[in-house]
Amino acid sequence: MKPLEGIRIIAVSQYGAGPYSLLHLADLGAEIIKIEDPGTKGDVSRFVIPYAKNNDSLFFQSLNRNNKSVTIDLKSEEGRQIFEDLVRESDAVFNNLRGDVPAKLKIKYEDLKHINPRIVTCSLSGFGTTGSMASEPAYDYLLQAMNGHMSLTGEPGSPPSKYGISMIDFSTGMMAALGLMVGIFQSRTHGIGSDIDVSLFDTSLSVLNYIAIWHLNNEYEPERTANSAHPTLVPSQQFSTSDGYMIIMCNKEKFYKILCDEIGHPELANADEYKDFQARLNNKEQLIAILSEIFKQKTTSEWLGILKGKVPIAPVNTISEALKQPLVFERNMIVDVETTNFGPIQMIGTPIKISTHTETYKEAPSLGKDNEDVFSNILNYSPEKVAKLQDLQII
Repeated sequence: MKPLEGIRIIAVSQYGAGPYSLLHLADLGAEIIKIEDPGTKGDVSRFVIPYAKNNDSLFFQSLNRNNKSVTIDLKSEEGRQIFEDLVRESDAVFNNLRGDVPAKLKIKYEDLKHINPRIVTCSLSGFGTTGSMASEPAYDYLLQAMNGHMSLTGEPGSPPSKYGISMIDFSTGMMAALGLMVGIFQSRTHGIGSDIDVSLFDTSLSVLNYIAIWHLNNEYEPERTANSAHPTLVPSQQFSTSDGYMIIMCNKEKFYKILCDEIGHPELANADEYKDFQARLNNKEQLIAILSEIFKQKTTSEWLGILKGKVPIAPVNTISEALKQPLVFERNMIVDVETTNFGPIQMIGTPIKISTHTETYKEAPSLGKDNEDVFSNILNYSPEKVAKLQDLQII
């Protein structure tokens, strides 16, 4: 039995953050019933390029595996009735709509509790379902800018920079998955459902964490640091080698002494100007200049051979190099999935490992693939009723 088997979640969700949230729950056995509009071509992510064809894309596959897809016109009276029938048979309703839309669609807890008092509704939005900006659209990139992330990223003197991937979307997706499971736990324990409200705005503030507490209480003003250096710990940054780059992190005093010994310069550990964290910070430019010259004398691979397992160190890999690391395969993080449109593909597996569970992966569904299963087997609609709904283009 899968860890989340028996949990059914209705998803009014598309593109990135929402599907990423449910992806991990689906991998662990939750039944995700993705509702798509029969009057369109479905989730817009089916058409994200590159690598898109036949109402499908590798982007869509990466975020919607192990889901089911049904088509329902939620704006029609008949479609609303189907939705409410599903609410009776489900644990949760999840959406990643604009913050003011769930109330308009009447898919919040207050709208649904008379149908199923145990239902949990979760809204993942840009700015939350309350507040002055609830009606505004938002995207990962915008929140990186608004909430200070871009001001922290990049080299000193260069323009602010965004992350290379959608970290705010994915962080918010994980927060929503956690919030949703807390809501379902509460519902199953106490018999009462709830609204879960998670936003890109709140999450992108939350992950400022220690930077924010330093500023709020001591007016700390973070500055971008050269070579991706830690703001206070020295040496903890990127260094050039003779053929590339590596990261070294001496985030404990013992690591600095070991580093000095292993690179053949124990005098750097014993000097008063480098004896502890504060001394090294005070004399950062001088120390980093010395270390930088030392590290340029060998290749990244040679330094890894000398320091790995003794001092926190990592090569700065390309994506290609990252995906070829032995640990990727040892941890089963690349999985094979058979797909209809792209044949056998590889994708990243779930990062959540549970000792009693062996992961299985099914391709993301074609549009409306699970109509018959859901309408006939879960809702027990007759063939005649299903045929009629199809004729009316409700499903």
